[in-house]
Amino acid sequence: MSSSDSTTSGVAEPAAPVSWEETLIADVRAHGGRPSRGPLAGHPILLMWSRGAKSGVERRAILTYSQDGEDLVVAGSASGADHDPAWITNVGKQPRVRLEVAGETFDATATVEASGAERDRLWRAHVAALPWFGDYEQKTSRVIPVVRLHRAG
Repeated sequence: MSSSDSTTSGVAEPAAPVSWEETLIADVRAHGGRPSRGPLAGHPILLMWSRGAKSGVERRAILTYSQDGEDLVVAGSASGADHDPAWITNVGKQPRVRLEVAGETFDATATVEASGAERDRLWRAHVAALPWFGDYEQKTSRVIPVVRLHRAG
């Protein structure tokens, strides 16, 4: 240890900068599942933990969602990128996820709707609730997968 080490000098090292994600999560948690500031202010946000399809390592995604009856709906838009976000592959292979929604944490089953009439119905409703998703669809040639999250019971 050097004499400049904080454990010997008694001087605390500066705290690590808080990431944008951690700041958003704290805001979401403090305001009942809807951030109070920033570009997502007022929109419903959930946290989803899934297992890496290859690694098995737990991964977190911060997602806006809509509802379909009792189920929650998220879209693998990747903001209009030409590839699906990694969590789509993860939930496709291991559909059991953990969700945090408006202060409640629970297990759910993720069903990927990649094509067909049900995917189209859910997509239209998702875009109606969260209109900017329509912009994402215009940015890519891929069909954006829609995922139904059903509470495990």
